[in-house]
Amino acid sequence: MKGKTHIIGGVASSLAVAHFTYADPVLLIGAGIAGSLIPDICHGGSKIGKTFPLLSKLINFVFGHRSFTHSLLFIVLIAFLVDYFFPNDALKLGLITGMISHYLLDMATKSGIQLFFPINFKVRLPITTRTGSFAENIIFSLLCLVSLYFGFQVLGVYIFNFINDFNMGEFLAAPAY
Repeated sequence: MKGKTHIIGGVASSLAVAHFTYADPVLLIGAGIAGSLIPDICHGGSKIGKTFPLLSKLINFVFGHRSFTHSLLFIVLIAFLVDYFFPNDALKLGLITGMISHYLLDMATKSGIQLFFPINFKVRLPITTRTGSFAENIIFSLLCLVSLYFGFQVLGVYIFNFINDFNMGEFLAAPAY
């Protein structure tokens, strides 16, 4: 999948998790976006690979693409490191949520992922698509709709508070002449 699809997947999944938990939704979404990009550090052409080219080349040289950074082992390692250095539940939950959304989206491609690294076994969903295809654009559009739905559910509280904080409620409720 392309970077934009991974990003919207991270947003949609983070908003859904925020809807069902008490985690800070803003932090959760930010971490979800980061988590949705982190697994592709092994690919030099990815958004994160272009940001950290030396690290990307090193990881790709050692592990290859869609292996270690697309595995359950990598999720456990990231969860441990975040818990140790930044003990914040919303941050950890967002990163893990974003990474899981990335894994699911890449399992929907013909290449699949090496989910059980170091075991050399590719995991893919029963129905797959190609990166950049029309089907990916449909998936992207559906994830946008999911993001809008959960965004209104979760962020509606923030919008309501914003209106009340600036006393805009009276302005918006004023009759038009």
